[in-house]
Amino acid sequence: MTDLVELSYALDTFYFLICGVLVMWMAAGFSMLEAGMVRSKNTAEILTKNIALFAISCTMYLLLGYYLMYSSSEGGVLPSLGFLLGGENSAEAVLAGGDDAPYYSMRADYFFQVVFVATAMSIVSGAVAERMKLWAFLAFAVVMTGVIYPVSGYWTWGGGWLSAAGFSDFAGSGIVHMAGAAAALAGVLILGPRKGKYGKDGSIYAIPGANMPLATLGTFILWMGWFGFNGGSELKVSDVDSANNVAQVLVNTNAAAAGGVIAALILAKLWFRKADLTMALNGALAGLVAITAEPLAPSALGATLIGGVGGAIVVAAIVGLDKLKIDDPVGAISVHGVVGIWGLLAVPLSNGDATFGAQILGIIGIFVWVFLASLIVWLIIKAVMGVRVSEEEEYEGVDLAECGLEAYPEFTVAKVRGGGSGRSQNDGLTQSQRLSTRTE
Repeated sequence: MTDLVELSYALDTFYFLICGVLVMWMAAGFSMLEAGMVRSKNTAEILTKNIALFAISCTMYLLLGYYLMYSSSEGGVLPSLGFLLGGENSAEAVLAGGDDAPYYSMRADYFFQVVFVATAMSIVSGAVAERMKLWAFLAFAVVMTGVIYPVSGYWTWGGGWLSAAGFSDFAGSGIVHMAGAAAALAGVLILGPRKGKYGKDGSIYAIPGANMPLATLGTFILWMGWFGFNGGSELKVSDVDSANNVAQVLVNTNAAAAGGVIAALILAKLWFRKADLTMALNGALAGLVAITAEPLAPSALGATLIGGVGGAIVVAAIVGLDKLKIDDPVGAISVHGVVGIWGLLAVPLSNGDATFGAQILGIIGIFVWVFLASLIVWLIIKAVMGVRVSEEEEYEGVDLAECGLEAYPEFTVAKVRGGGSGRSQNDGLTQSQRLSTRTE
């Protein structure tokens, strides 16, 4: 019997870790998706943000976030800070899976949770792209991953007041995705839209991404990583019921993504008379976000329908936010925020233990906390160091302004040959002169 227990422990720990690795791979997906959806002159800065935010997320969650999220008493509103004194609320006292279920390593639990934090922060990256200062973004990442996300995470997965109220979110449609979108929305409102996105007469001008193959690759990587995101949230796989549950979760996750693509593509064709690739990509992600709140209870067909509704919602949400002049280059607020809300509301449709009242309470609680806390932090950062690059830097591209290099240097103007100065042929020209000479 002891051997069986140890084998079960090892298997569940290994499964948890591998699912965490899959979720970590989503960082590559976000990087590729965002890099493809922005203009080439902003690509290197996007990639810098994504690798830096992942490192910051891992460090802040290690130092502070995990303790805030899981070291506190059940049913509370404010996390305990007792771990700072090394008392009974220290990390060593937190048993993974709860006191009644010590069936995998605590370190595996930390590893699985830390990659979720990075996912929430990645959502912010795409929404504020092409006009935010790099170091302002990274400063926000410190607070978001160290404090803001862990507090609402404590309310839910950490056993706080929302958990006690019956709020249900299997893998994080609200806890991760809507939270990331709420933080992104606060940042976008402080930043304002990109130059040239909206006309004075209310016209909306499309700013196409530079690399659709890259964006598509990123979407497929995210789709793959989502199997770890939802599958790992079952927490174990070593018994028959758990193994069957994991299989159902993965089938439903895949079905919802497919439903999201089909619905978004059909609606785009009916609405815009074109098969819009960007809408199809966001449709896949919308389907995945929608099913994340409850990927176990529905049938596979039910999951397809939930994802399909998410795919239709995201198309309408992207258009609607544009009309409100909320500039989100990758559609992150629509995909993760608006559809995240739909995913939470869909839970009671298949899970008899969930109620619409508790779900609405969770939506309001998480959104209000993350949005207001993020708004305050963004305003402080704006006052201290500023959040937006200059108009000239935005025109030239934040790659040069923030990183000092370009992702696609062969697409810029030719350099002066000889002399070794490395100066561009249009150095010293006015901005209006550059408009007529620079190739973007």
